[in-house]
Amino acid sequence: MKYIEKQDRPWGKYYVIHDEKNYKLKRIEVLPGGRLSYQFHDKRSEAWSIVKGSGIVTLEDNDIKVCYGDTVTIKRHQKHRIFNNTDSLLVFIEVQMGTYFGEDDIVRIQDDYKRE
Repeated sequence: MKYIEKQDRPWGKYYVIHDEKNYKLKRIEVLPGGRLSYQFHDKRSEAWSIVKGSGIVTLEDNDIKVCYGDTVTIKRHQKHRIFNNTDSLLVFIEVQMGTYFGEDDIVRIQDDYKRE
């Protein structure tokens, strides 16, 4: 796979596959039992398209079951997370749109791994 950047996380890993001034694309892999932090962003919106597996997206405290082919749209400032509640790898493509895409635009509300 061609990618610009790879980052390991406690819940899995992500690959930056395209990075432009006004959008960024990532491939995100969530391990079985892995869960991203409950978070929001000040400077970007996101769309998550599930390309492998299934899980549960929490969006503004509402749980949504997702599987292959589903897309979830996350507006700027909306609280969100995804949980892989299965025994198989969950993979989604994240499209970020906005004015800034740095990892320091993650405002964590709750995190299983005690990150700030």
